[in-house]
Amino acid sequence: QVQLVESGGGLVQAGGSLRLSCAASGSIFSINAMSWYRQTPKKQRELVATIVYDGTTRYADSVKGRFTISRDNAKNTVYLQMNSLKPEDTAVYYCAAGIRVAPTSMMRDYWGQGTQVTVSS
Repeated sequence: QVQLVESGGGLVQAGGSLRLSCAASGSIFSINAMSWYRQTPKKQRELVATIVYDGTTRYADSVKGRFTISRDNAKNTVYLQMNSLKPEDTAVYYCAAGIRVAPTSMMRDYWGQGTQVTVSS
């Protein structure tokens, strides 16, 4: 059984910072890409940032220069450092990871339960 558990959400004023963490645990053979998504009641879930095993990253245009994704492969953990936060960053943030549970198993996407980030103006 594989679990992804997020932490670090909360309430912050505009211009402030938050750091999200997401730890994967359980029967894990390998993890490929790890990503952060966000969703609001009015919008579809959108990709915020992705980092693959070799450290290559990709960001949504709306967060470039403000957010930084990183990972600790030894801890199976991905982080999202969010700076210069804006009210429009308010959303539930989800982490996702492509995980293989055995050498011959298929890569499968796993999701965390989500953590609320609220940015006040």
